[in-house]
Order: sequence, then structure tokens, then C-alpha cells
Amino acid sequence: MPSSRRVLPFLAAVALACGRDLAIDLSPGVSWALAEHRAQTISELRYSITFNIPEDRDARIHGHEVVSFTLADTDSPVVFDFVEPAANVTAVRVDGVDVAYEAMNDHVVIASDALQSGPNAVEIEFLAGDGSLNRQDDFLYTLFVPDRARFAFPAFDQPNLKARYSLTLEIPAHWRAVANGIRRSHEIKGERATVVFSDTPPISSYLFSFVAGEFDVETVERDGRTLRMFHRETDSAKVARNREAVFDLHAAALRWLEEYTNIPYPFDKFDFVLIPSFQYGGMEHPGAILYREAGLLLDESATQNQLIGRASVIAHETAHMWFGDLVTMNWFDDVWTKEVFANFMAAKIVNPAFPEIDHDLRFFLAHYPAAYNVDRTRGANPIRQPLENLQEAGTLYGAIIYQKAPVVMKQLELLMGEEAFRDGLREYLQRYQFANATWPALVEILDARTDGELAGWSRIWVEEAGRPTIAAKVSVNEEVVTALEISQSDSWEQGRVWNQSLSVLLGYHDGAVRRFAVLLDTTAVDVPEAVGLPAPDYVLANGGAVGYGDFRLDPATRQYLLNHLPEIESPLARGIAWVSLWDGLLAGTVSPERVIALARTALDAETDELNIQLVLGYLTTAFWRYLPDDERAPLAPELEALLWRSTIGTPRQTLRSAYFGAYRNLALTDEAVARLERIWQGSETIPGLTLSETDFTALAAELALRQPDRAVGIVQEQLARITNPDRRARFEFVAPALSADRAVRDGFFEALTDARNREREPWVLQGMGYLHHPLRAEAAEAYIRPSLELLEEIQRTGDIFFPQRWLGATLGRHNSSRAAAIVLAFIEDRPDLPPRLMGKLLQAADPLLQAARIVDAPR
Repeated sequence: MPSSRRVLPFLAAVALACGRDLAIDLSPGVSWALAEHRAQTISELRYSITFNIPEDRDARIHGHEVVSFTLADTDSPVVFDFVEPAANVTAVRVDGVDVAYEAMNDHVVIASDALQSGPNAVEIEFLAGDGSLNRQDDFLYTLFVPDRARFAFPAFDQPNLKARYSLTLEIPAHWRAVANGIRRSHEIKGERATVVFSDTPPISSYLFSFVAGEFDVETVERDGRTLRMFHRETDSAKVARNREAVFDLHAAALRWLEEYTNIPYPFDKFDFVLIPSFQYGGMEHPGAILYREAGLLLDESATQNQLIGRASVIAHETAHMWFGDLVTMNWFDDVWTKEVFANFMAAKIVNPAFPEIDHDLRFFLAHYPAAYNVDRTRGANPIRQPLENLQEAGTLYGAIIYQKAPVVMKQLELLMGEEAFRDGLREYLQRYQFANATWPALVEILDARTDGELAGWSRIWVEEAGRPTIAAKVSVNEEVVTALEISQSDSWEQGRVWNQSLSVLLGYHDGAVRRFAVLLDTTAVDVPEAVGLPAPDYVLANGGAVGYGDFRLDPATRQYLLNHLPEIESPLARGIAWVSLWDGLLAGTVSPERVIALARTALDAETDELNIQLVLGYLTTAFWRYLPDDERAPLAPELEALLWRSTIGTPRQTLRSAYFGAYRNLALTDEAVARLERIWQGSETIPGLTLSETDFTALAAELALRQPDRAVGIVQEQLARITNPDRRARFEFVAPALSADRAVRDGFFEALTDARNREREPWVLQGMGYLHHPLRAEAAEAYIRPSLELLEEIQRTGDIFFPQRWLGATLGRHNSSRAAAIVLAFIEDRPDLPPRLMGKLLQAADPLLQAARIVDAPR
């Protein structure tokens, strides 16, 4: 018989559920109070779960679980988290006996009188929610981070209740399945198969994962370990071309991490699955990592950044096996700890695979600009943020934890020394393995290994938002330095001091440089070693790419760099100079026209590929975002000629691809558009560059935007050419956003107001990018306010990065004062917007507000 179910208003339900029991927090989501209570009273947790998955994606998935645990006492009810329990729970039993339960606020509440102190086994039959199962026509995959396990099955959905999971999947017989555990058995009966997986080690609910569907699999042996790659790519040559590199990069990362941590790989197997249009670059499910397929199976036209990016994401997700999976944060306020160490370790792991790369430059460009883009805004947030409820955890993610935090760890490693830092991390991993830890617990371990006082250091760098403003002041008499002062100030006027190491560079026109190590631990320090030197032509206070802040260029340095930057010998110094000048553009001390002029000069002289890609990004951004519309057309012919000349003239294939990507992005003249069409049609080729199906699809989109009268025909022809079904489905989805018909584009946007049409988030973002292309920006202003009105719903229904990326796709291509006014009006009208969501909006709005100011500035 089904269990008795009562669905009651919140307060009445609490009273009935608790009765004599202690009151607990049953508010929606997973509150810290509820999680802390469960962590103190529940232990020895184990799930045995079965999902019966039909081939029809619209049919419901039936689930059954037995959750075993030890209960410390029966003073309060046991609360499971499960979205829409009243509709989706069909039975609850305790030790085999039907029991009554309450369904409220996305919780299943079992009264304490049905339970006992000590061992308990709760059996639940349910209909799985689809919200985190990512169901497609012929496959599905789970994505439970940060609190989305409760969307699929009843769980104690919090990171600090680690459990062992035993999983059984009933699936179509022609599907494959992979999960955290080792496959124990696979039995086929008719058109159905039953796949049983072994128990996992203790893991958090957000790390529990499975994938099922039509996949191919590649298997290799590396260092005595079996590695398997599941994929859906139909181009066998593409798979073969990437296969060995992908496996080698994983094997190298595993070897490095085992040596660095002094802990063998802590899980039973190592599989990874490549998902078309995956929401993230990767997700670190132990034993079953998920990746975005396009990030690992690269086209022949891949750039150097894409090659390094592939190595980095592999190293990042592999590092998570130790940092995040073996030792997990106690609560999501410390989610940054797993991400910072994954990124920080990835930078170390990748270095040997690319000996030709300036890795200091790579680290600088991969972390600083993105972090600065947030820290310069009114919406800047600290690295570590308080969190009252896991339903807000997605708002913690962003450039501050992924890009700024590794810079902070680099400073900490410099402060402690590499060996002491590594040994502290080893102790941390050993002490908390298969358990949970907090940032203060790690600080305590590290503090014991250094003479410095880390608590105060952490308070400024980790607990506070923003960055210092840092300036170098050179005093000169008769062309000789009489003083060099490095100062810092708090732009928020809170009197804060960021204790950090700097490498100050004095540069000269003959190529000579002098560097000075400086500890900036007060508001200002002198550099006596510089006294008596010849007056420099330029000064870079962050000349070693070690410090972090808004490094203000003095007027003489700024002018010298604008005239002579390409002549600087050091690639690292050139990269630092470019980032400083870009900060100057945003601060109003450098015009976009000067940046574009410098880029034209630099691209003819620059030899470092990382810097070339940086300059190409600045060039195209300055062109589309910071120039008035009427200034683009006069500049286009010369810029197109430069980019095309570089495309066909460079001997490096990776650079050829980067230059062609910029040419395709920037093309405006009839001549350039005609060339793009010839390349798309195949009547013209690019010597030494083989374009892929993805490249031709991108070309078709750019042509449709530039030739609106032919957009329908171009899109239909490209759809007919695409052979991969996943790529074809994606282009079909975004095609209406490319239409020249405003009503069709309006219909595409209107469809996105339905959450079901936003399930494939990368597709949605691509379509939004087409809607808001600069060539259509004025018409697209009508979508800005409605997009902002959807923000809270998107935060509730989307994955962790979606709100931020939705805002970026909506605002990132606009530069008009009209668009800025729309955003400012929304901000004024919605002071009730949740604070962290408001922070995301302020971060996304800042580039638009800056662009509107720059575009409107007198010329």
C-alpha cells in the first residue's frame, strides 16, 4: 500500500512534523541551519539507488532508493531534500514498514517516532525530476552541482554529508552507461539492460553522477591504469587525431598529482565522458569526469590558446580528484578552495607539455584580465562569501574564485616558499581525506609552517572584495633617479593594505631593464636600489606579473608604451604593458583609437603567440565595443587587409587560425564579406588551414548576419551540409536568431521565456549572441529589459554559470547610452534584487556603462 502523505502549509507542517521534536529549518532550498543539524545527527550514510530510464525522453523516470544511516538521536524529524515531493514521492518506508511523511517546501519530512537512534533504513519510491538530468533524445547526463541532486532524487543534498552510492540503471539495451563506481554487471533482457555499479568511496551528493545513452568508447592503458573516453563524435578522423593527446594529458596530470600530493589516485577507476554542448568546460565527478566535447576533440584549425586550454581543463578536472573530491569543502562558502587549487595546480601541471611557452605570461593572461574585469566594478565580491542557503550557491561562482584566487595562492606560495606550501597541502589532504574541511582549517595548517601571520593576510585577500591602486613615482634630477616610491591606496577608501610581493621593472629604449623585488606591506615603500640609475623610459610596477591591483601608469610611461611597446624585448613585459594600457582605456586615459593604432603596429612585430591572441582580442573588442558606429567603416579596410595578410603570411598553423578568426569576426567591407563567402562555398581556400564543420557553420552565421537578404538560404544550405546530428540540432535551434525578419527573432526570444526552451544553455547563449550582435544592436535593445526581468527565474532554473553568462550575452555587445539607460533604470527599479544577483548584474553592466561613456566622449 502507498504511504500516507500529508501536504500542508509550512508552519502547520512544521508543527505536525516536529510535535515534541526540536524545531528545524524547513525553508525552501537547503539552509545552513538544516545542513548543520543533519551533519551533527546523521552518519554512516549510504544510498542504494535504481533509476528505470525509458528511451522516450518525455516519459517519466521511475526511481527507488534505500538510504541507510546512523541517527544520533530522535529529538527531531529526518528531512530529505527533493523538489516537488508531493507530486513525485509515491511511497516511504522505514525498515520495510510504510510510514507517514510530510511534503513541504521541496522537503520530505519523516517524523522522529518512525525512526530510532542508531541504524535506520529509509526506502523511497519516486518519480525522478528532469531538472538536473539533462535528457536528450538518445542520451542523458546528471549535473548535480551545487544542490541539484535534490532535483532528481530524495537526498541529504549538502557537501558535508558524504555517502557511499550503489547505483543500478535500467536502460535501453543499445545504450551505454557510466557512473562513479566500477561496472559490476551488465545484463540484457530483450530491449532493456540492467547495469549495476559497485559502491563508491564516500563522496558528496553534488559529485554523484551517471551518464547513459548512445556513446562510443575509446580505451587505453597508461602507467598500469585503464583510461576510458566516452564520446558521440561521428568524425572518426577527428577522434583519431585527438585520441592519444587526450589520454596522454590525463596520464601526465595523474602522475604529477600523485607525486605532488604524495597520495595515490584515490578512486577506483578513471573514465571521462565528452558531452556535446556541455554547460561547463568540465565537471569533476570522481571516476566519471564530464567535459565539453569541443574542448577536448579539437579541430585541425585549433589555436595555441585552444591547445593550452585543453591541457588546462584536463589538468584542472584531474586535480579536483584530490582537491574537491578526496577533500571537500564543508559548505559552499568555501567552494573557492576546490576551484583555486584545481586552477593553481593545473597551471603547474601544464607547463612541461608546452616548453616553448612563457608560462609566467600564460599565467598572467589566463588570470589577471578576467579577475580585473570583476574587481574594478561596483559588483566586486570577495573570494570567500557567506552563504545561508545552497539555492544561492550558484551566485558564488565567477572570475573571482577561478581567476583571482589562483593569483592569491601564488602570493601565498611566495610568502611561505614552495616546499613549505606543498608540505602544508599534503598534511591537509592526509588529515581530511574522504572528509570535509574549511579554509580556516587549512590556514591553521599553513600558519604553522611560516613565520608570517596568515589570518590577517587572509582577511584582506580572501574575505574582502576589490583591489589596490598601485603607482610608481620616479624622482629624477639631471637624468638620474633620485628616488623610486611604490605606493598603494584603497579605491574604496577603507584604509586597507594588501600585503604582496612585487617585481618592479625599469625599462630603457636600448632594451636594458632593471628589476627590483619589493615587498609592498605598507601604504608606500622606497626602492633605494634604484637611486643613481639613469632615468628610465618606462616603469612597470608589476614588471614580473607577480602583484595584483590597478597598476596606474605615469604619463611618461603611458606615452612611451603607446609609441614603443612593440620594441620591448620581454614578451612578459609586453603582455603586462598591454593589460595596463587596456586598464587605461577603461579609465579614460587612453582612447580606443590609440589602442587600435598600437595593435596594428604590434601585430606586424609581435612574435609571441600568447601576446598576439591578446592583441587580437583587444583589437576586435575595441573595434566593436568602444568605437562609435560611424568610425568602424573607415577603419575596416586597413584592419581587414592586416588580418588577411597575417592569416596567409604566418608560418604557424595555430596563428593562422587565430588571425582568420579575427578576420571573420571583424569583416565589414563588401570585399571581405565576398571572400568569406568564397571560403564558405569552397571556391577559395586558406593555405595551410583546414576548416572543420564547426568552422564552416561559424562562417555561415557571420554571412547571415552581414547579408540579411540571403540569411534564410545561407542557414538552410549550411544545415544541409552538417553531418553530425548534435551539431545540426544546435544550428537548427539558433537559426531563428540569425533571421533578418524581426518577428522571427522576436519569436526566438519569446520562446526563451519558457524554462523548457532554456535547457540547452550553450545553445541559448549562442542564439542570444546572434540577437545582440553589434550589427543589430539597436534593434536588440528591446530585449534588454525583458532579459533582466528573467534573471531571478534563470538563477532558479539554470546551472551555476547561466545567470552570469545570460547577462554577458545580453549586455556584452552593446555600447549605446540608450542601452546603458535601460540597465540603469532596471537597477533603480529593483533594489529588492537579491544582493549577490545584483552583484552579477553590476559586474555585467560595467563594460556597457564604460563603453557608453567612451563612445560618447568628445573626439
